[in-house]
This record gives sequence, C-alpha cells and structure tokens, in this order.
Amino acid sequence: MSKKAADVFRIQVEGQMQAGTFRSRADKITLKEVCESFLEHCAGRYEREERMTRKMLAVYRGHASNHILHSDHGLGSCKLSQLTARSVGEFRDRLRSAGVTVPTTRKILATLHNALSYAISQDWIATNVAHGTRVFGPRDEGSKKIVPPSKADMSAMFSGADEDFKIKLIFAASTGVRAGEQWAVRWRDVDLESGHLRICRRVDAYRQEGVPKSAAGVRTVPISSQLTAMLKSWKLKSKFKTPDDLIFPNDEGNNISHDNLIKRRFGPFFDRLEAAHRADPTRFPAPPRRFNWHALRHFAVSSWIEAGFAPKTVQTFAGHASLQVTMDRYGHL
Repeated sequence: MSKKAADVFRIQVEGQMQAGTFRSRADKITLKEVCESFLEHCAGRYEREERMTRKMLAVYRGHASNHILHSDHGLGSCKLSQLTARSVGEFRDRLRSAGVTVPTTRKILATLHNALSYAISQDWIATNVAHGTRVFGPRDEGSKKIVPPSKADMSAMFSGADEDFKIKLIFAASTGVRAGEQWAVRWRDVDLESGHLRICRRVDAYRQEGVPKSAAGVRTVPISSQLTAMLKSWKLKSKFKTPDDLIFPNDEGNNISHDNLIKRRFGPFFDRLEAAHRADPTRFPAPPRRFNWHALRHFAVSSWIEAGFAPKTVQTFAGHASLQVTMDRYGHL
C-alpha cells in the first residue's frame, strides 16, 4: 500500500472511530459469510423454538441462496465494509430487471435487512445499509383495494357445498381467521355457550404448530349463533371431540394440509359449480366468481365493518399488528 493510500485509510478509520462506527472485521467478512452465520443462528432458534418456524427458515434459505448470494445479481462476495445504501439499491434494481416481482423483491430485501441486523449484533458492522431501501411498484399499486366476495357469491358457495365443506367455509367467512389458525383450533378454544373463539396458535405448511405471527394474533373473536349451532352439531357427529382434539382434523385426527385442501377441494369445488351451471342453467344458478381462500377472511372483516364495528375492534378481531394495517387494507370500506 502506498503512503497516500495508507493516509486515506487512516483518515477513514479515524473518522469511523470518532463517529463510533468503526468495526475492525468489516473489511474481512463477506456477506456470504454473514448469511451463512445468520442461517445457522436461525436454525438454532428453530431447534430451540425461539420464534422461528420451519417455513420461515426455509424462506430465509431460499432468499439467500437464490438471490442474495446469486452469482450474477447477488452481493455474496462483497465485504461488509463495501456494502452501501447505493449497492443495496443496485441489488434491488438487478432483482427487478431479472424479473423478480415487487412483493418478492421486498421480502428478499427484508431478509437481507435481518441478516445485516444479525451482523450488527455480532459487532461486525455498526449500521444497517439495507434500512429504508424502497421497492417501487406500479403507479396504481397503492390504489388497489381489497374487494371481498359478495353476499351472493358466498350464498352460492354455501348452497353448493356438502356439510363437511360448508362448515369449514362458514367458519372462515364468519370468524375471519387465517387458514393456519383455523386448522389449529381445538375444541378447548371455543366456548359454545358464550359464543367466543380463542385464537392462540397456528399451523404452518409443514404441519408444525406455533404461536401466531404477532402478539396481536392472540385474540378472542365472537361467533354467531348460527355458527355456534353448526359447531355443536358438528361436534356430536365427530369422532374427535375431546378438548384437545382439533375441530377440523384430517381422517387421522391431525392437522389438515391447507395446500391439499385447496388443490383437492377448494379449486375443484368451483369447477363443479361451473360445470353444473353449464349443464343445467335453470336448475343450478350462476356460480360465484373465483377467489382464493384468504378472501373468506376479507368477507368476515367486511361484514364487521358493515355491522358498524369500530376500526379498533375490527383490528382486534382480525389480529392485525396495528390499526394502520387495518385502515390501509379496509379503510375504503
């Protein structure tokens, strides 16, 4: 190193030391090493059940290997001292140019932010250069509002469903619970006399149960007299009716696989309704427009709003982490 370069380096280090941001290993550790250590840390948290699910760990690993450490558009070879807000912004732009969607790009950057936060906790860097990096969506992105299924759509679904599927649909459309929460509800969580449902756990795609994503996810939701009556009848017919049994188990009494339910029942259900209407329009009414399972939750929230519930009450029943989330998604209703 020349004397001039050494002086520049000395001045830079002295400035960092005065600002309290100097970290001696920042120019030795690569982002690849940070990600590897971060994922190992997350795996340990998963094994200790410290707010880390198997699905979350798999998502982190996918974001790291497929994007953050990608040989072409990734940042894996960068030393921590070389990472800047500009380099993160350029990484974002490369992701978008590679065809990565806006929502996925945001999630990848969130993973990068978490990995760098971990690096801060290890005293490898002092600041998180991924903080505040924005991902710009289409011009009309903010104007897209949630449009829940109509009452006519829901009526058509309920009338065309068998008893087993109908109660699952009505439960989702009236309680507003997320799919992972619904498939983890046990009989001890519902009070059929007072008409209240306690949400305190969820199940992931690997059928592993855990607490809801946020503290707000633990909540009590009122259930209608109609649903209460249906649940009482359902319980009498079920072979799984002890307090610890799932309300909606599979044939073995274990958690339902949501992916299987969507592929084998929910999607084909729309197909059957459409086929029946085409075959005999006078006997079978027009089928509802297609929507995803999560739209049942939107219907429940829209029903609470129509009933005149206060925004804070809607937030509580929906299990949103903040009132801002509720208003952003449903304020137009």
